[in-house]
Amino acid sequence: MPNSRTAKPQAAVVYNPMKVDADKFKKIVNAAAKAANWASPIWFSTTEDDPGQGVTASAIRRGARVVLAAGGDGTVRAVAEALRGSGVAMAVIPAGTGNLLARNLDLPTGNIRDSVDIAFNGQDRALDLGMVEIVRDNDDHEEHAFLVMAGLGLDAKMIKNTSTKLKKAVGWLAYVDGIARSIPELRPVRLHYSVDGAPNRSLSAHTVIIGNCGALPGGLLLMPEAKPDDGILDMAALVPRGRFGWLNIWNKIAWENGVLRKSAIGRRIIDLSKDVRDVRYETGSDLNMIVDSPEEFQLDGDEFGLAKSVRAWVDPGALIVRVSKPRS
Repeated sequence: MPNSRTAKPQAAVVYNPMKVDADKFKKIVNAAAKAANWASPIWFSTTEDDPGQGVTASAIRRGARVVLAAGGDGTVRAVAEALRGSGVAMAVIPAGTGNLLARNLDLPTGNIRDSVDIAFNGQDRALDLGMVEIVRDNDDHEEHAFLVMAGLGLDAKMIKNTSTKLKKAVGWLAYVDGIARSIPELRPVRLHYSVDGAPNRSLSAHTVIIGNCGALPGGLLLMPEAKPDDGILDMAALVPRGRFGWLNIWNKIAWENGVLRKSAIGRRIIDLSKDVRDVRYETGSDLNMIVDSPEEFQLDGDEFGLAKSVRAWVDPGALIVRVSKPRS
């Protein structure tokens, strides 16, 4: 039996069978592992009872040096939650609707072979993990991780109201339908919040989003200053005011953040423009929110039920992710 100095590195694969063609995927991964001189990968399928955390813990115990997370954002989030602080790297194999982390890290989203190649031949990057403690209406407490964004209010309602069948048919554009279905429930969320232990402040907003990354599907940049490895979280509150409030929000996110910030001239225009108060930003490493009545909550695009309070904090450098090596 080979000793630890000569043994080939071990990879594990955690895949969602509802999102991945298992037979085709196994051929691609096994071939890539062999070409990179790795041992034959260990395979784990997610289930309704174990969306990824349990099998990922098994992969760690069996000596995996990298875990390929193949599925949607929910599978990626579950694998990351189990890898927190382990030092074992995660490789993202996007097979969902949003593919939020992959988009924010400029990882390939349309080619499984390219994603698998990064798993075996990429380089490691340490990222922060967002953590939340959710308190339910019955005072139950739950702790979860998130990689991209956590949200309270309209965005969580939109995710809850988005058709799964439509997501499969048209991808992230299905969220437009989810927004339309959420309009009848459109009302401000009233809450008290505190950042980094400061005194509580009151806020009435349609959506409050806590971000470890800043980009949304469709090229929308909600939080332009957010970075997944800066040790802080960004918060955006959508507070539409008057007849043109939602138009101001759209212009801020799609035009100012998405277009103008990409050029020096555009950034100068932003500096000279009056700030849009319909989108309010905060940053910090620890955020507490208490809502007047339980509100829908989401993590990385998955609904997480009703919450009456949420504490969010950052765990700096807690996750290792495989990314592309820079081109020479």
